[in-house]
Amino acid sequence: MKLGELLSYIRYKEFTGDKFTEISGLCTDSQKVNEGDLFFCYEGENLDSHDFAANAVKAGAVALVCERKLPCAVPQIIVEDGRAQVALLARAFYGFADKNLKLVGVTGTNGKTTTTYMLESIFKSAGKKTGLIGTLGITYADKFISPELTTPDPIFLHSVFDDMVKCGVEYVFMEVSAHALYFNKIDGLKFDVAIFTNCTQDHLDFFGNMYDYAECKKTFFKGDRCVYSVINSDDKIGQQILGFAAQPLTYGLKNPADVFAVDITEKINGTTFVMNLFDELYEINLNIPARHNVYNAMAASAAAKLLGIKTEYVAQGLANLKNVSGRLEHVAQFKGADIFVDFAHTPDGLEKSLQALKKLCTGKLYCLFGCGGNRDRTKRPIMGSVAAKYADFCIVTSDNPRFEDPYDIITEIETGMKPYGKNYVTVTERECATEYAIKMLEEGDILLVAGKGGEYYQEIMGIKHSYNDNTIIKKIIGF
Repeated sequence: MKLGELLSYIRYKEFTGDKFTEISGLCTDSQKVNEGDLFFCYEGENLDSHDFAANAVKAGAVALVCERKLPCAVPQIIVEDGRAQVALLARAFYGFADKNLKLVGVTGTNGKTTTTYMLESIFKSAGKKTGLIGTLGITYADKFISPELTTPDPIFLHSVFDDMVKCGVEYVFMEVSAHALYFNKIDGLKFDVAIFTNCTQDHLDFFGNMYDYAECKKTFFKGDRCVYSVINSDDKIGQQILGFAAQPLTYGLKNPADVFAVDITEKINGTTFVMNLFDELYEINLNIPARHNVYNAMAASAAAKLLGIKTEYVAQGLANLKNVSGRLEHVAQFKGADIFVDFAHTPDGLEKSLQALKKLCTGKLYCLFGCGGNRDRTKRPIMGSVAAKYADFCIVTSDNPRFEDPYDIITEIETGMKPYGKNYVTVTERECATEYAIKMLEEGDILLVAGKGGEYYQEIMGIKHSYNDNTIIKKIIGF
């Protein structure tokens, strides 16, 4: 593609050089430049990629997008915000592949992954070809790409869209993180349906406060971003979004909604309920326990109906989904006790999972959890308080300590637990903590191993060590 063709899709302040320069790729990392690339320069959190432009040119970059003129002998597109141009130019470079796809985006603190997997199962039941993008990776057409970010960076995202179209994919269900919205990763895309699950405390290490975090999520529901909005009417932020969202439809259990559920029965191996889906009644059987998954099912069902899927396929798809990796996943039964793994890494997520399991537990409820290092410290004592309040006994351990001392993280968690007494123990090494917890189990007990979910690593001092809760549990019990 000629550089001049790309210029027509963005606003720029100045251009120098040859518009007929051939562009064969796009790149934002000077260490990954290929011959013929257009290299983007912008100021990041820790580094300014303008400083690496010369290296990029030496490596083969033939043009630059930058925020100031640089002493490099290649064409330069001078723009106000270099980062904001990445998604727009990536979309153009890959031929606007997204226009050939039906896009459903899901944003919210919790429930994004489960909702997208429910959508995938529903649409597959209806015989549709689907693609999935999110925390657990990217899947489509018998392909799997390991996860790096909840929402991929724009260049990679649009290359995936391009390949999806070539593979015959019709519908794409993707998680849209607050960071993706903040960093303009989905600029230029118009989603057929945008889903809001909830907004509770998370990422305050980045956003600083709940107001800014919520305001960022709200931007996903403006008219230029989506055709329909599916909103949780029981969420406080959801209620605010309803005031301006594009063609809003609602789901909920407490407030009036277009989609709601009655006769909810929760069991250890799933949940049944009757769903009113835009005035159509249908009995729903989920293989996943907990009331919060009823919310996820309603959100997925509403989006499916908006896109023309019959209610019978909605019910069939929900019933076909056996589990979602690391999302309140029943991993094993040991000595008559049930062991669950859950991604719950926020106060609200942990509370909802513990509340759900508490209702199903005939013995003692155990909770093993930790908090990530170099992330929001304010939630640590809150999560400690939640765990101590709902669990009969807690095992506090490590969860991706990153560059922090695990002892310091655990100490901050403990401050929220101490008012509830000494119903906990601290075991820094996560595998040892898991073995300790499993050895305590008796018939009727439930153990929730929370925080990491389907992750396959433990991040310590910048190194990702191989680790998976599910695998470790099965190894310990000899499964």
